[in-house]
This record gives sequence, structure tokens and C-alpha cells, in this order.
Amino acid sequence: MTIYRRTLLRGVAGGSLGMLAGPHLAQAAAAAARPAEPARDIGYRAWSGRAGFAAGTSAGTAWRGQTLTVHTPIGRTTYSDPFTGVSRDYEYATWTSPWVRPGFAASQAVASWNADTPSGTWLQTELRGITATGATTKWYVMGRWAADDAAFSRTSVPGQGDANGTVDIDTFEAADGAGLVRWQLRGTLYRLAGTTRTPALRSIGAMASLLPEPADYPTSTARFARGTVLPVPRYSQDVHVDQYPQWDNGGEAWCSPTSTSMVVAYWGKGPRPADYGWVDPSYADPWVDYAARNTYDNNYSGCGNWPFNTAYAARFGLAACVTRLRSFQEVERFIAEGVPVIVSAAFAKGQVPGADYSTNGHLMVIAGFTEHGDPVMNDPAAPDDAAVRKVFGRPEFETAWRNSSGGTAYLIHPPDKRLPAPPAQANW
Repeated sequence: MTIYRRTLLRGVAGGSLGMLAGPHLAQAAAAAARPAEPARDIGYRAWSGRAGFAAGTSAGTAWRGQTLTVHTPIGRTTYSDPFTGVSRDYEYATWTSPWVRPGFAASQAVASWNADTPSGTWLQTELRGITATGATTKWYVMGRWAADDAAFSRTSVPGQGDANGTVDIDTFEAADGAGLVRWQLRGTLYRLAGTTRTPALRSIGAMASLLPEPADYPTSTARFARGTVLPVPRYSQDVHVDQYPQWDNGGEAWCSPTSTSMVVAYWGKGPRPADYGWVDPSYADPWVDYAARNTYDNNYSGCGNWPFNTAYAARFGLAACVTRLRSFQEVERFIAEGVPVIVSAAFAKGQVPGADYSTNGHLMVIAGFTEHGDPVMNDPAAPDDAAVRKVFGRPEFETAWRNSSGGTAYLIHPPDKRLPAPPAQANW
């Protein structure tokens, strides 16, 4: 199965619409005539803190509060940065998760991590699995990450494909018939050789899924958050057109860091003026430029790497992960608890009421729902910040979201924030 998953907007910014009443009775009748949807198998598992990390295997790490750090390195390596040509010697330590049985043969998996990486340190996350045929895969690199680009070029890793699967930027994709019936993560913490400055791993996890083929299945009815709209700040990606070509030139390419910036700011967090002092003072919302630079994936040549965005949000003391949600009812449950949700979707022009543009992959924030249950969006595809707030048609947008990205979402919140209770097949 193929789920289209790229996250850069390839369309034009659209205007906003007012609250949509919509022909809901007609939509409900049409939905009733559609075939029932097969199961959407999605599982998320993560480890954090001393209690969580104790379930795995550490080699060379030590505790610093509730984080894992390098203590007695188990090895040393020379890493040549493919983007700068600079080679440096690093010492490293590892943490390996226990095996996870998702209960299905996962066709895709996306890892997430929350960590602090002082200058000169970085983190590599890897995934391996046991396939439905009984084969044990190699370790696939899911990301090489550092919080800033001063000494290390943040990057995904191309060219990893083999008989069991491949990695498309940030997503492991199993080969046909080789879905993962078990999976395991490994985090490797690197520090410059001969130094004591170390990364600090706060959490690591992964979402694995097996989804039905995209189709016109029935959509959900509003239940949990009618009339609830959260005060998420509004930032436009389009006010950044042609800014900083070295980080993909702003505008439509910055939908992901712009959306991430909105939710980080909603929680009262974000970079300080001294952090983005390098941004041209004539530019609006300079924290978005800062986020774009610090989510940029040098291999992808873009800012749309999903876990790089959640790892960026976690720099500000937030908990953040990439997962998939099954329907807007699950999104509603987060809104009801005061948690906005960033979603990834693709759609054609005219497909989604309220979105007068086309995109083959776009990130935006669901800030709430109208009394009728339509999603209230903070859509960065807008000419200015004031025009970011829009309302989309619920059934059309829910279908586009689930069919294009499989229901991909960023969940970003304070670590102590109460979240809705997860379902039996937990996907958060």
C-alpha cells in the first residue's frame, strides 16, 4: 500500500470562509450508503524517564535527572558531514528498546524523539523489525538530528532500501509481504571525542500502522468538541516567501515549521529574541524563520521532515511526537482537553470546502470545531496572519487527510498536560 506522505505545499494560498452550516443530513445519508471501512491498525509506543528507559538496554549511558546521557562511551567513530565535508571524531553510547508486538504486520513506521543536544553533540535514531516472513531486518536510520546546525548538518539518510523495506525521508515503508510483526528502536548519543558535553535523551518512540487502501469510506460524526475553538496564534507561511533560500526559500515550503510555531506559541513557548537575532529585522514573525532553519533536513532539502518538527518543539520543554489518528473524533478528544493538533493532508482544488487551492502535501493546525462539527483551521497557506483562520468542510477534509497521509498528526503539549485516554489499540 502506498500512502502519499510528503509535506510541502505545492499550490497557492487560499482565502478563508465563514462558518459552514453544510448539508449535514445529506452527507450523513451519503455516508450510510458507503461500504464499511476495514480496521485502521495504528499503534504508538514510547519510553521516557527512568521508569520507561529501564525497560530497554543501555550501553555506556548514565542518568541525568530523567534523561539518558553519555557516561562511559562504548565506541568511537569518525563522522564525515556529507554537506560540509568536515570530519570529526565522536564517542557514543546507546539505548535499545524492548521488542514491540503491534498485533498486526505494520507496513509503515515513523519514529519520534525528544532530546537536548548541546553544540558538538547529536542523536541518531534507528529502527529494525521482524517481518511477517520471519526475517530480522537491518537497522534503518530514521534520522540524524541536532537541535541547531552550528556543528552538525541535521539529515535523513537516503539509499537504505533492501528486500525488507526502505526509508522515505522519515517513514519506514515495508516491502510487499514484509510487514513488521515486531519492531525495536535504538538511540545512539554522540559527543565530540575527548569532551564531556553530552546529548540528553528525554523520550523516544514510534508509530507503526497498517491502513486500508484509500477510498470513500464513511466519515465520523461530531461528538466531543462542538463549538470549542482554542486560541492558537495565527502565523502565515506566505509572508515568508523568498526568505532564506538555503532553508528552502520560505512561503509554501514552510508549512510545517509555521504550523509547529503556532502550537509551540500556543503553549507559551518558543525561541527568545536573542535566538532569532540573525533574522532580517524587516521580516514578520521571525520565530518562523528560526523554526524553518532548525527543522531543515539537509538530505530532503526541506523543512517538512515530520519528526524533525516534533523534536524542534520538544526543545522548549514540550512533549511531542508524530502519530496517526483514526478520525476527527480522536482529534476532537484532544481539542476538548485543550490540545491543538497539527495534521498533514493533500487534496485537489475544489475538493475541500474552505480551501481554494490544491496541495500534494500540506501541514496545518486544527484549532477547534464549529457547532456543526466542521474543523476550524489555522491554515498557514494565507496571505497574512489575519487570514490564517478558516473553516473546512468536515467530511471532505477528513477524507482527504486520512486518504493522503493516513491521518498523520503532530501531538505537542506540556509533559504534565492531561491527554484523553488512549483507545485499546493505543495510538498516543
